[in-house]
Amino acid sequence: MEIKRDLYLQQLIDSRGNGMIKIVTGIRRSGKSYLLFNIFTSWLKSQGVDEQHIIKVNMEDRRNNKLRDPDALIEHIDSQMTDKNQYYILLDEVQLVMEFEDVLNSYLHIPNADVYVTGSNARFLSKDVITEFRGRGFEIRVMPLSFSEFFSVYEGSKQLALDEYMTFGGLPQICSITKEKGKSEYLKGLFEETYIMDIKDRYHVQKEDELSDLINIISSSVGSLTNPRKLANTFLSVKNERVSPETIKSWLEYLCDSFLVLKAMRYDVKGKNYIDTPSKYYFSDLGLRNARINFRQDEKPHIMENIIYNELLVRGFNVDVGVVPIKVRDEEGKQKYSQLEIDFVCNQGSRRYYIQSAFRMESEEKVAQEQASLLRVGDSFKKIIVLGEECLVHRNEHGITIMSIYDFLLNENSLEL
Repeated sequence: MEIKRDLYLQQLIDSRGNGMIKIVTGIRRSGKSYLLFNIFTSWLKSQGVDEQHIIKVNMEDRRNNKLRDPDALIEHIDSQMTDKNQYYILLDEVQLVMEFEDVLNSYLHIPNADVYVTGSNARFLSKDVITEFRGRGFEIRVMPLSFSEFFSVYEGSKQLALDEYMTFGGLPQICSITKEKGKSEYLKGLFEETYIMDIKDRYHVQKEDELSDLINIISSSVGSLTNPRKLANTFLSVKNERVSPETIKSWLEYLCDSFLVLKAMRYDVKGKNYIDTPSKYYFSDLGLRNARINFRQDEKPHIMENIIYNELLVRGFNVDVGVVPIKVRDEEGKQKYSQLEIDFVCNQGSRRYYIQSAFRMESEEKVAQEQASLLRVGDSFKKIIVLGEECLVHRNEHGITIMSIYDFLLNENSLEL
């Protein structure tokens, strides 16, 4: 069973021969290696590229341990480039190579070398795209399967598919595991044996139990506003443990750098500036989040919000949590300032959308609550409410577009409906 990743394949195709290092990043087991070594390689062959001109090295393979030495890797690649024709160099998990930046830079000025690499850590790659490659690195961020990708190989209704997606997430391997017990065990094992071990080993975390507690807290409160100081107070009041806000800030950065957790900052829509704290944290894969808390919390409104956030990232938007400041009067009639929240403010070039996630709008009071912030934005950009149930796509009397989660996720042009 092959799941098409056409969005990412097209990005690879469009960047072919652009004179830059193509850096494919994303969470482990999201399908980066398969994308590069199978899907992209097959496309190259379909375009007439000889297999001898596709040089592939998997750095995670123990057989290639010696090639983690930068000089040995360069020697290996150079030995296979025997003519002046175009060569495609595909390196998997390149951060395992010592001084990998120098290796990649060594091929920037070779005209018949087109380099593509994968990596699973933002500190090693995204940061270096800016600092080391000096505008010569092109990043392609791969997320776990979107719902439309997941549904393309699911045998069943879209309602059942979404229920399973909300529970077990979109890591590609999940689609080939048939039993729920097997899915659960796979996700739990992956979380502990891969993601957490990566973080502990890479950053030499000393307080392993406290890091584990932080992950549990973030998992249990996905999409909630928080900050390091608030989390430190939670440790003290609930766990009776003292962990400094600075330490917690570092741990949160580790989780984000591993692409396991995604941080959404707040944006003042009226003042047009960012609010540094508090922020929201979402999971790049909900199956991993659910496995972490042993599938105990089935909070569909928060899970749906996380799915919408991920989908917007897949579509290439910059996504923030919107804040609309308003003036209200208290019980004594005194005027004071308050805030209304817009779940997501999405920007892409000159395009902007305001999106509210509403699992249910079963009463007039709930409708008024969900659209209150949208009505006070004060600009003409499109405003959308996504419902967690079937409904006809329509625009209400206030000009707000209402659509179902299925229309939003399964139609790549849903924001234009």
